[in-house]
Amino acid sequence: MKRSAAIALIAGLAGALAFSTALAAAPRRLTIASGSVDGVYYPIAGALSRIASDDRDLNARVTVATSGGSVANAQLIRSGEADFALLQNDIAYYAFNGVTLDAFAGKPVKNMAGVFSVYPELVHIVVTRASGVKSVHDLKGKRVVLGPPGSGTEQNALQILGAHGIGEADLRVAARLPWAAAADQLKAGVVDAAFFTIARGSPIIADALGSGSLMLVRVGRSAGETLARKYPFYTLGEIPANTYKGQERAVTAPAVMAMLVVRSRLSEELVYRFTRAVFENLFQFHAAHAAARGLTLHTALVGMALPLHPGAERFFKENGIAR
Repeated sequence: MKRSAAIALIAGLAGALAFSTALAAAPRRLTIASGSVDGVYYPIAGALSRIASDDRDLNARVTVATSGGSVANAQLIRSGEADFALLQNDIAYYAFNGVTLDAFAGKPVKNMAGVFSVYPELVHIVVTRASGVKSVHDLKGKRVVLGPPGSGTEQNALQILGAHGIGEADLRVAARLPWAAAADQLKAGVVDAAFFTIARGSPIIADALGSGSLMLVRVGRSAGETLARKYPFYTLGEIPANTYKGQERAVTAPAVMAMLVVRSRLSEELVYRFTRAVFENLFQFHAAHAAARGLTLHTALVGMALPLHPGAERFFKENGIAR
């Protein structure tokens, strides 16, 4: 009986060990908040999900959640409904510091940390040829769409106008419309200009400029540098010639960065392994979308508007990259 009892005890311990091992091996479930299915964030989040889920050291199952975009994603991080999220770095700055936008003013999102910047979202200033607008200074007294109400584009427009000494009151009309409506009104000649903060080569800009009645206006380098000094999230980028039909010259444009953020309470080791997996599989990541090619080890911290998560910071330090 003693021997039987010992055998039973050993079998029980072995079973418990096997069960605990199985539990330890169970993949952790993580969520990345992206954007709409027809936007750029969605395929990029999909690539991150596949890379992370396939990485054995990370041992995670990562799913992608659609959302309303940058503002919504910051709120999903705040509530803990998302573990990672893609958003513009200016929105991340407003959210973390509790400023500017109504969604965050006095309500900072402090449980959010940076992982890396992905690609620039350039501020496209589209004007009608009939308006006679050749520079940002010429927008004074014109009918201008500043962007969707409460959006990052709206703030970009006001900040760029301000860098040129133009206030909202200096405009004949200051409209706030979704991008599709703004493009329609430009093509119809209802407005003279509109701002779009969007990835280079965007279909909505390509369609608008394809009409031949519209053109892009550049932001001068000095004004771009003024913006970058005043606001830590701006960089100065370029829309190369022939990016769009009829665009014969390169156009300088302020840019904010699409970036990946994470809930700050996730462990250093998890975020370190996640970050390492992405940079060990950049070829796969770049294949997800043309905009994804903007991510390299040396551009990963450009425009970083948040404190880095310790796991991401550890990875970049190991690879000789410092802010």
